[in-house]
Amino acid sequence: MFYIAISLIIVALLVAVLRFYGRKNVAENTGTTGPSCGSCSDTPSKCGCRCMLDAAVKEVEYYDDEELDTFIGRPSDMYDDEEAEQFRYVLYTMRQEEVPGWCRSIALRGINLPDQIKDEVTALLT
Repeated sequence: MFYIAISLIIVALLVAVLRFYGRKNVAENTGTTGPSCGSCSDTPSKCGCRCMLDAAVKEVEYYDDEELDTFIGRPSDMYDDEEAEQFRYVLYTMRQEEVPGWCRSIALRGINLPDQIKDEVTALLT
């Protein structure tokens, strides 16, 4: 029994050391010490995930669109054209580089984009 406990402790220590050095090597190879959106322009899909995780623990950033909070929780197929126009107005009054941040902002606030403007948002994101 004693040998089994010692073996488990040694294996756990080995795994911990390997994980530590594995993370250190990944950070050295990517040139970053942690998740940062400014340094991952080579892989935008990974950057989006990292930014979303970072943004989940930060305060939500508003893009002069507080009026859209009235749509929290509404399904994307339940907007009429007038309501979709409110989203379209906000979308086209911001700079194109702000669109990904705005999409993260409304997602974190629990707002679904209306189906009527999803194609336009996708076109601006690419």
